[in-house]
Order: sequence, then structure tokens, then C-alpha cells
Amino acid sequence: MPVCWDAANDTGRSGAGDETTGRNVTGNGQGITWYQAAEILGISCRQMQRWHTRFEHEGYEGLFDRRRGVPSPKRVPLATVEEVLGLYQEQYFDFNVRHFHEKLVEEHDIKLSYTWVKKALQGAGLIKPSRKRGVHRKRRPRRPLPGMLLHIDGSQHQWFCDHRWYDLLVIMDDATSEIYYAQLVAEESTRTVMAGLREVIEQQGVFCALYSDRASHFFLTPKADEPVDHTRLTQVGRALRELGVR
Repeated sequence: MPVCWDAANDTGRSGAGDETTGRNVTGNGQGITWYQAAEILGISCRQMQRWHTRFEHEGYEGLFDRRRGVPSPKRVPLATVEEVLGLYQEQYFDFNVRHFHEKLVEEHDIKLSYTWVKKALQGAGLIKPSRKRGVHRKRRPRRPLPGMLLHIDGSQHQWFCDHRWYDLLVIMDDATSEIYYAQLVAEESTRTVMAGLREVIEQQGVFCALYSDRASHFFLTPKADEPVDHTRLTQVGRALRELGVR
């Protein structure tokens, strides 16, 4: 297996510690390792080592494709890498990778793969690496009929691209994915949840069951990371019990 090295710390080769050959790829002065640079450029660690050796002996000419005498068409230009990382840091720092990738294509005409963008952001230390997934849980089948199970959830975001934060509260049907309610609220709370449930019941009728997260307006959790207390109901819980909703 090839060994990757940090350009700032490698002393095994002449010039390997020169910051101009392996640091500041992000343009922010923090520097990254050769392994991270290889991930950002979409090449293997071994290929990055070869480029490093060629650069030491031949300068920039050594980075050209030996087969055709031109830069590899698969290599993302350094200017594009810097533009992508700069856009995320300056404009889209609060976006997830999926939304950021969509903005690159739609707003900036940068057509790179989702995987490349994700690896670039991870390699530059701008997002955390994805945690390894545990044992795959069997997908739960949808309910066969509308009204048997509804989902409710809130998503906090700067929806208007300014300093204001809002929660998007959504209630949807498990069987059909039909959205019965979607409203921007200042905060997902007992009052806003009750208002959403009331509107859905008035328009669609009483449903059988509701699926939600463990927020405090749905369940009481005596201690963090412990099971909820189903014997002590919240205001939302009591209202649902009176309606016969599980």
C-alpha cells in the first residue's frame, strides 16, 4: 500500500517540506495533507506521489499528461477547486452538501459530481466526514391507506438567505407522501405544533397515529439519551390521546 505524507512534515525527499508544493490548496493559509489534496483532485494517493516527484525534478512541466503532452482531462483545475471551496466558505456555509451541489450547478454553472464536491469539502476540513453507518435496518413498509400514519417534523434554516432563522414545520402522510401542512414558524413548539395538527384535522379528519421525533413538546425524557416516559404526557400528547391518536 502506498504511503501518503504531509508535505510540511516529510523530510525523506529533498524539497518535500516546501510549503509551495503541498500547502495552502484551500487558499486560506491552513494547508492540507497530500492525501487530502489527492481526494480533492479526484486522483489516487499513488498518483499524487508521482506528481510530487515529477514536480521536484521537472517543475510544472512534469505535471502534464505523459501520454498526450496535455493536462489530464479528468483532473479538476486548481482554480475550480479554489472557487468551489471559496463559495462554500463565503456564501453557502450553512447549506448541506446536497443543496450546495445544486447551487453550484444552477447558479454558478460548475458541473462536478456530488461525490467530488463532498470529498473536496471533507478534504479541506469544511465539513465533517460522514460517520460509518451501523447495521442496516430493514425498511419499514408504508401504511396501506392514507390517514393511518402522519409524520411531523421541523427543519431550521435561514430560508430567506439573511440573518433570520425559521423552522419549516411539515405534516405529511406516510402512505402517499402527500403534504397536508407546511408552514414557516419562528420556532417549533407546543403552540405551533398544535396549530398545524388542528388545521390538518379540520381539513382531512382525525388520523390514526402520529410519528415524530423526541422533542420536548411531544415526549418527556427524564434524562438525556434515555427512554421517554410514556406515563407523563405533554400537552400535545394529552390532546392526541383525547382524539384517539396513537
